[in-house]
Amino acid sequence: MIVKEWCSFCGECAGVCPRNLIQVREYALVFNEDDCRDCDTCVKACPINALEKEE
Repeated sequence: MIVKEWCSFCGECAGVCPRNLIQVREYALVFNEDDCRDCDTCVKACPINALEKEE
């Protein structure tokens, strides 16, 4: 997952991740990419389109 510079760290992505792989820290998203199944749920949940799926 690519986090764009305009991410507001609102936590919407962390709240919808079915595997609980995203944690919101102060001005950062901590993401466990090794366990990600590329479901795109977090990307779709972002209200400001600040997340992008890595190709």
